[in-house]
Amino acid sequence: MVNRKAIHAIRTGLRELADPVRAAGAQAYMKSAIPSLGVRVPEVRRLAAAVVTRYPFDSPDQLRASVLELWRTAEFREERYAAIDLTGGRLVAADLTMLPVYEEMIRQGAWWDFADGVAGRICALLQAHRAEMSAVILRWSTDPDFWVRRASITAQIKAKADTDTELLRRVIEANLADPEFFIRKAVGWALREYAKTAPEWVAAFVAAHEDRISPLSRREALKNLAK
Repeated sequence: MVNRKAIHAIRTGLRELADPVRAAGAQAYMKSAIPSLGVRVPEVRRLAAAVVTRYPFDSPDQLRASVLELWRTAEFREERYAAIDLTGGRLVAADLTMLPVYEEMIRQGAWWDFADGVAGRICALLQAHRAEMSAVILRWSTDPDFWVRRASITAQIKAKADTDTELLRRVIEANLADPEFFIRKAVGWALREYAKTAPEWVAAFVAAHEDRISPLSRREALKNLAK
């Protein structure tokens, strides 16, 4: 079931691109317990795309199994980046069975690069399965794991005009009192991005929650409006 050739090619390619000097800096910057190879994110993406072209997946099931294999047995952070990149194609873009995979990545990755790496995938599932995914995202907005809560807030970062404002309002309001930096940053980020599409809505939301929204979230939310 697992596409062994693709996984081997990714691991081999990443090691060939390794930069020990950059790896030390990247690991320190990410505060990562997982070693880094020092491969830049764009290079990881290009490698993953090339591997998929050379060793295509036979089915969504094979892609899912391969992604989980690469993720769970990763020795380096970039291998997990590549696992996320493999999920970006049309084969599983609207596949709800990928949701547990993304949730595992968020919970086990437990850092902003992994949580944010699957935000676009969650967004795509939301657009394809509104009712099911809205319920999931609302549940995530009150999860004990703040990385899961962050994912609920960033789930519509790329939705633009397709943003469900009621859902956005509810997930943000559920987290306005949270002092966690990564939650406050996510609130500001989500509002800042939506302000590019609906500045009046964002300005009104911030004004209505002036007594509850953190200075960090407020500053980020209004950054584009100030310009």
